[in-house]
Parts: sequence; structure tokens; C-alpha cells
Amino acid sequence: MLPLHLSGSRFGRGHPWGVTRPDAWLAGAVAVATVGIVLAAPTAAPYRPVDALAVVLAVAGPLALLWRQVLPLAALAVAGLVIVANAAAGYAIGFLPWISYICLFTCFALGSRRVRSAAVAVAGLGAAGYLTFDRGDVDAELLSSIATAYLVAAIAGHATRGLLRTAATRAQLVDESRQKALTAERLLAQERGRLARELHDSLGHTVNVMVLQAGVGRRVFEDNPSYSHEALATIETVGRGALDELDRLLRVLQPAERDGTREPFAPTIADLEELAGRIRATGRQVDLRTDGVELTASRARAVYRIIQEALTNAVRHTSTGRIAVDVSRAEGQIFLDVINEGCQFREPVPGRGLVNMRERARLEGGRLEAGPIDGAFRVRAILPVDSAAGA
Repeated sequence: MLPLHLSGSRFGRGHPWGVTRPDAWLAGAVAVATVGIVLAAPTAAPYRPVDALAVVLAVAGPLALLWRQVLPLAALAVAGLVIVANAAAGYAIGFLPWISYICLFTCFALGSRRVRSAAVAVAGLGAAGYLTFDRGDVDAELLSSIATAYLVAAIAGHATRGLLRTAATRAQLVDESRQKALTAERLLAQERGRLARELHDSLGHTVNVMVLQAGVGRRVFEDNPSYSHEALATIETVGRGALDELDRLLRVLQPAERDGTREPFAPTIADLEELAGRIRATGRQVDLRTDGVELTASRARAVYRIIQEALTNAVRHTSTGRIAVDVSRAEGQIFLDVINEGCQFREPVPGRGLVNMRERARLEGGRLEAGPIDGAFRVRAILPVDSAAGA
């Protein structure tokens, strides 16, 4: 069943009577026309002369059009009653039949099958009442004109019903297409954000380690050539890892070129040890403790990237001091702490790294805090234990 409201603005949005502005204009125009015809048309026998009651009936009939879209069958019944009352009072019918035609048209355009069937019966009763009380002669021409008018109104309403269905279907398709486009844009923005975080956290960390290693190697090149050699070897290893990471991200950006052999990055405890080893190679002390915590792939990636970014920030902003990394589990939550020991730490300025860490924690259903504590700077993430990780 089509909705009983055509598109259009309403009197006072959400009018309790359901009157639409087009229907109000239509009712007003028909009322003016009906009253004008009643007052202008000459009255001859056997009909009663025009008086105040005739004007009232001429106004009452068009009022049914106010609710023709909300209650089309009721509007048709009211229009029929006004016609019968007008005939019973002895007045000429004038313009009143057009109100019934419009209401019948609306019933066939907007109503259900039951409404359309009832509309035929109501229209027939109205016509029968008019023919019963009208003072004029009833002949075949009159009956034919009434039947033809009602038939044309019903056919026009049925045709309009098809047009409305087509328009509604097209509008629905356009809306669905728009929603799909918006969803695709939102997913694309999310994917871009995810790739931006991956590039920043992975390659940014790697480049920082390479820069630190190169700086240390340059400073001790003459006094400790063996350490410089180790630094160059570390830079080479880290660089190769960065190329592999870049290749993995490019394969995500170009899915048509995937060969199906690359699995998503799923870090393990060994990867955390390697990460800590890179920082140790820059001359910093890194203590890593995991307590044998087992994580699903999604949680493991988030933990790894948060630790990676926290270590990168630690070596970028400080040159000395112990760095403690602790991953533990308690009460259905994963607790991750990266503490960079030192002094005179200030409140962090929200940069891309801190924003990325917080976003990773949020996407996993957790939260992240970062700021100075007594004699250190702490990054703390609290993540829920993934149900797939077990109890």
C-alpha cells in the first residue's frame, strides 16, 4: 500500500490533523469556485432559491478535501453527504460533484485495495442519494454523465497510483545509491586513516631507529669501529624490514596485485623482543616483561604498534634513561605500560603519534593515557581481552 501522504510541506510541521499545504490550497480554491457558482448561477424551478444554507453547504463540501490524503475514504463520504443534503434541501447541485470526483481519484491513487473497493460503494451510495432527493428529472443522459465522471476519476487515480509507485521506487533507488556511496566514502576514509597510522607507526619508527643508529655510529666511528660496523649492520637489517613493511602496505593499496601469499602482520613475543632490541642498539636500556600474555591477532597488532610508537617517542625526545615495557593481564583486561625514566617531563602536546596510539586503543574497545609521573613519562593502554583469546 502506498503511503497516504503525497510529498509536500505541512501546516506547522507535524500538524496533528494531518493537513497538507497543497490540500489546504485546493480546498480553498474549490470552496471559492463552489460559492461563486452558487451565487452567480441563476436558479430556476424546481430548485430552491439560494440562501444562507446553500452557501454553507457550498463551503462545507470543499472542506472534505482538507483530509483527502490522510482519510480519502472519509473525505469521499463527507463529500457525498453534502451532495445528498444539498439535494434534500432542494438546491441545484452546482459544482459540488467535483469534490466527490477528486476524493474518488485520491482513493484510487493512494488507497489500498480495500479502500478502493469501499470507495466504489460510497460513491455509488452518494450518487443514489442524490438521484433520490434531487428535484430534477432523472434520465439516461444524467445517469451516463454521472457514471462516466466517476469512471474517469477512478481510471485517472489508478494511473496516478502507478506513476507514484514508479516515482517512489526511483526515489528509493536513488536514496539507496546515495547511502551506498556515503558508506563507501566512510569506509575509504577509515581505510586511509588505518593506512596512515600503519605508515606512521611502522616506517616512522624504523626511520627514527636508523637515524639514531647512524648518529651513534658516526660519533664513535674512530674510537670504536666495531660498534660502528654493528650499527651499519643494524641499519641494513632495519631498512630491509622497512622495505618489507612498505611492500605489505602497498599490496593493501593495490589488492589486484596480491598474490595471496602475504598474511596480515601478526606480531608475537619474538617481535616485541626484536623491537626492544632495536632500541637497545641505540644505546638505551629497555626492560621488556610480558608475563606470557596471549593475545589474538587484532590485540597483538594494537599492543605492538602502541609499544612501537611509545619507544619511538622515548628515544626521539630523550637520550638517556631506562625504558620499561610491561604487558600484563588482570580482571579481563590487558594492561600495557611503557615508562621512560627521566626528569622534567611536560604534559604531551597531542601529535600524530599520540593520536594514533589513542585511536588504536579506541578501535580495540580500550583507552590510552599518556603523561608525566614521578621521575618518568608513562604511556598506559588498557584493552579488553578479546573473547577469542580465551579465559
